[in-house]
Amino acid sequence: MRIKKPRHAALDEVKISREDDGAVIEFADPTISTTHFKIGRQVRQMSDQTILNMFNDMISARDQLAAEYENIVIEIPPGQPQIKHSERSDQWVPRGDVLRCFIEDGRPDGEMTIYIDDQELSLGEFGQLLLTHAGWGMRITFVPDNLVEEEPEVEVREPRDEER
Repeated sequence: MRIKKPRHAALDEVKISREDDGAVIEFADPTISTTHFKIGRQVRQMSDQTILNMFNDMISARDQLAAEYENIVIEIPPGQPQIKHSERSDQWVPRGDVLRCFIEDGRPDGEMTIYIDDQELSLGEFGQLLLTHAGWGMRITFVPDNLVEEEPEVEVREPRDEER
């Protein structure tokens, strides 16, 4: 079962604990995901109600962005870098909303490698890159490696036996 996104909450619906630079907001309802809410070191001096007010404000902002979202994705032009290394988070992050990638299985440890541009990413590094869009959805389209820069025609239907 997929866990639900966090929602607005009252103090009696959550348990709040503190970390070095944030708070962990755990819902009493186990079907709602727990949030590690980054606030900064001042979290130690904040009341639970103040933390929850900030959290609820963030949920309102998230919901407002979703309501205003126009379903237009940005694809970085071929030849331009699709990802960049963020010094702040010390990980690779996408520059746009579309990633053209290549999957290889040739690592000595048997783990797959994902290539984006000329950057080799382990499965763990690729997963960290995807986490920058946690809470979003994604569609993955598999195409031959020589067609990765083209937008394929999509048919919505069940595959025929001979196609698999």
